[in-house]
Amino acid sequence: MGLTSNKVLALAVLVAVALFAVTVWRWPRLARGGPRAVLGRIGLLLATQLALFASVGLAANNYFLFYGSWADLLGREQEMGVVVDHSAGGRDITVVGRQKPEGVPGGGRPAVGGQIQKVVVSGERSGIDSPAYVYLPPEYFQPAYARRTFPAAVVLTGYPGTAENLLKGLKYPRTAHEQAARGRMQPMVLVMLRPTVAPPRDTECVDVPGGPRTETFFAEDLPRAVSGTYRVGTAARNWGIIGNSTGGYCALKIALHHPGRYAAGAGLSAYYKAAEDVTTGDLFHGDRRLRERADLLWSLDHLPQGRSSFLVTTSRRGEGNLAGTRSFVAKVKAPARVSSITLDSGGHNFTTWNREIPPALAWLSGRLSAA
Repeated sequence: MGLTSNKVLALAVLVAVALFAVTVWRWPRLARGGPRAVLGRIGLLLATQLALFASVGLAANNYFLFYGSWADLLGREQEMGVVVDHSAGGRDITVVGRQKPEGVPGGGRPAVGGQIQKVVVSGERSGIDSPAYVYLPPEYFQPAYARRTFPAAVVLTGYPGTAENLLKGLKYPRTAHEQAARGRMQPMVLVMLRPTVAPPRDTECVDVPGGPRTETFFAEDLPRAVSGTYRVGTAARNWGIIGNSTGGYCALKIALHHPGRYAAGAGLSAYYKAAEDVTTGDLFHGDRRLRERADLLWSLDHLPQGRSSFLVTTSRRGEGNLAGTRSFVAKVKAPARVSSITLDSGGHNFTTWNREIPPALAWLSGRLSAA
C-alpha cells in the first residue's frame, strides 16, 4: 500500500485507537510496582504516542502531499533511470509512463477522459533534465480534432512540493476537464512540474551564474520541447504559465520577462521578489543587476513591459502578500494587462488554491488561442 493510500491512513488510525483501548484496559494491572509494570506502562504509552503521531503525519501528508511515496519519504528512488539521447536528432521529451486522470468520468478511455503522460524533459540550452506530467485533454484523441493544435499551460507547484501535488491535491487535470466540459475554458494541454529542477536547491527560476539555468529551462527549453512532441503551438499566444507560492512567483517572473514566449502568467499566492535563504544558496553571486531583475516590482518600474497578461491572487485575511499584490497591480502598464482575485479570507494552503484554480484556468484559457 502506498504512502498516500487511504488504507494506510485508516490502518494507522485503527492501530492508534486499539492501543489506546489496550492502555485503558491494562492500566490497572500495570499500576502496580516493579520493573515489569513500569516497563509495561512505558511501552504502551510509547506505542500509543507513536501510532497517534503516525496517524496525524499520514493525514497531513495526504492533504498537503509533502511526500508522494515511501521511497520519496525515505530519500530513495523506486524507478530505474531513463537514458535520454542528447545527440543531434535526439528527443527532447521521453515518455516513461501513462495513466488516467483521477476523478474524471471515463478516465480509462483517452478520448473521453483524456490522458496523463509521465515524461522527462531534456533542456537543450539549459542542460537541465526534469520529470513532468503532461495532461492531454480528451479532444486531443478525438478524430474531429486530429488536425487541431492546442494551447498549453505550464503548471508549477510551490517549494518544496512535488508534481504529484498538482494531480492529487490541486486536481488540475480534473478541474480542466470539468471546466472544458461546462464550456468555461477551451481544451488545453497542461505541463505539470515543480520549479525545483535542481533538487533539493530552490533556484527561484533564476539563471544562476555558473548554473543551474532554471529560467532558460522554463522560458526556452520547456516550450520548445513540448511543441516538438505534442500538437501545441509555438507562438506566445499559445502558451501560458500558472503556479502557486514559489510556482506563482516563477509564473509571473517568466511571463513578465519573456512576453515573446508566454502570453499570460497567473500567480496564486505569489510573492514578488526572489527568496534568498539556506534553501536557495547564493543565487546572484553579487550581481546587483540580476538581483534587481528578480524583483518583479522593480522590473515593472524599470524595464519595458510587453503584451503579457497577468493574474494575481491574495486574500484580505490569511495571506501575507496583500500589499505586494496591490503594488504589482498598480505598477502594470499598457500594453500589459493585469487581473486579480481577492478573497475575503484564505490561507497559504491547498484549500485556498482549490478555490482559485477553476476561475484562474478559465482566465488563462481566455488569454490563449489555438494555433
